[in-house]
Amino acid sequence: MATPLAAFGPGVVIITRTDTATPLAINVGSAQEMSLEVKGNTKALYGTQQFALAVARGTVKVTGKIKAALLSGLAWNSCFFGNSFTAGYDHYYLNEAHTVASTTQAVTNATGGIVDLGVTYASNGLPLQRVATVSAAGTYSVVQSTGVYTFNASDEVALNFNYSNFSSASGQQLNVVNQQIGVNPTFQLDYYTNLNQPSSKPFGARLFSCVADGLTLASKLEDFIMPELSFEVFANNANQVLNFDFPEVS
Repeated sequence: MATPLAAFGPGVVIITRTDTATPLAINVGSAQEMSLEVKGNTKALYGTQQFALAVARGTVKVTGKIKAALLSGLAWNSCFFGNSFTAGYDHYYLNEAHTVASTTQAVTNATGGIVDLGVTYASNGLPLQRVATVSAAGTYSVVQSTGVYTFNASDEVALNFNYSNFSSASGQQLNVVNQQIGVNPTFQLDYYTNLNQPSSKPFGARLFSCVADGLTLASKLEDFIMPELSFEVFANNANQVLNFDFPEVS
């Protein structure tokens, strides 16, 4: 008896950007969900009776969603943003503890300057107020190019500093800029899954031209961020929309 074609799990999702001179193929790592919906608009013709005399289908819309377990700047850029990367990234230092012994205090990681994200009292978590010139307790000023904070003498206590600075030593930064309407990347999407491989029968699909219309990042307590990308499929220059691969004649 022949084994029926069955698919299990999210499968493998590979996207290939198609609007660049050199196509870049990216495996959307650790895919958690992949959905595809093909939906047509229908129009019914009625006479004097209850049921339609004829039904015709007009336009057809193909949409899909991908949910992944990994944060991939390359995948997001190829699907949605179509922008560029620079070397390095913003490193965040939160609740860096200091006991202020004078009216000034430099943060530990001031190389290249910082972006101030606030100061709080270590004892109770209450915030200090940033001002141009320190005049009273509970206020502070900062020179962001040097990472040096200034306080009132009454605040020579344990404080927590929150700040970020740019580190070019490693990593990369996706620089999203404001582009003209109508400028967006296009990509091909390939999907593959195989239950009990290699003895079972694989199922695959190729969506020739896609445009992303949504990228969702949601975080919550005791759970991982699962980025979700939604997209719409359209015909390419060869009038191809999608192919489904079946390992045998149905």
